[in-house]
Amino acid sequence: MPTRDGDYTGTRIKEQRRLAGLTQRELSDRIPYSYSWLTQVECGARPASSDFVAAVARALRIDVTVLTGQPYVTQMQEDRLAELIRPIRESLDLYDLGDDPRVTTRTAEELVTVAEELCAHVRAAHLHAAAAALPDVITELTALCWRSPTTELWQALGSAYRTAHDVTVKLGYFDLASVALDRLGWAAERASDPCLAAMRQYFRGLVYFREGEYGIGLRLVGSGHRLLAPGDATREALTVAGQLHLGGSVLAARAENASAAADHIARAREYAGRVGDASKVHWLNFGPVNVALHEMTVAMEMRQYDEALRQAKAIKLPASIATSRRAHFFIDRARVEMELGKAEASLRSLWAARRAAPEQTRYHPGARETIRGLVHLSRRTPEPLRNMAGWIGM
Repeated sequence: MPTRDGDYTGTRIKEQRRLAGLTQRELSDRIPYSYSWLTQVECGARPASSDFVAAVARALRIDVTVLTGQPYVTQMQEDRLAELIRPIRESLDLYDLGDDPRVTTRTAEELVTVAEELCAHVRAAHLHAAAAALPDVITELTALCWRSPTTELWQALGSAYRTAHDVTVKLGYFDLASVALDRLGWAAERASDPCLAAMRQYFRGLVYFREGEYGIGLRLVGSGHRLLAPGDATREALTVAGQLHLGGSVLAARAENASAAADHIARAREYAGRVGDASKVHWLNFGPVNVALHEMTVAMEMRQYDEALRQAKAIKLPASIATSRRAHFFIDRARVEMELGKAEASLRSLWAARRAAPEQTRYHPGARETIRGLVHLSRRTPEPLRNMAGWIGM
């Protein structure tokens, strides 16, 4: 049976709590979870869900990654992903240096196409391919934007920055992801593109979702709506507005505001009814299916696990859904099933996520904590679970 190496979220919470000079009782008084819940997480008897980790990080005034241990450097080195991060970081630093005559670029048309293809790579969960190609694309687009700026080029550079955000978030480099969002705002301003600017606010809202500052996240969602031109009923604007409402729904759920979460879902469903499957508009995966997926997530985040599982069973994922979104659904479903004591079903869901998107699943904190939870629940660890635990480095 896999054994704990002592380096997991519960032990990090215990360590940081002690560094803050708090007893378990004192910390539990500062978070919306019971003393019993905290003690179980610290000893490894219960997985540390993302909402629990966010609450503890907020109470201790530390970054979430201090508790999750991200990025998972050992696994990234095995997958040859860690070496790709430095070039991305360097390319993000070029934005205000002007033109570099040493840079040879592809044509504007080629780079616009490649920037779009990078978004598709991330949606297909091809993180290695996207990370490897990204620095050159950003470098070349930056040079072209200084040489002969056009709205289309600024939009393409904004798209590349968005890809940098997506890749670094999935690998746990949240500091670098925030830098990418700053660059996205810089490019959106120069493109005079309200949809790109509003989309940035959606991603910024998710930063505070991870950090447990749900009020700030909801304010960012609101500001994103205000950036959109009043009365703009284009498919692009409706898609971005709908995605903002989906972000608002999970933020409101985490804030335990059921009525606000329901209102955001209702508004998102209205927009989805108008645009249909708009999953390729800014590659946001927006449409009726994603609304249903978020409704399940809302129930999960409010710890209504029976309702979340009921909804999960009713969802039929179309073959066309993005691989990254498919894997995310199965990771969430696995957590719900584990919380309900359905260990075998949870493991099947994790394997479905791994088959769909192995890189994404390996680095997803929710998947890793669910695997740890299943190991604890199993009296005799079955071989598929042993395999999964070894795969994440447990």
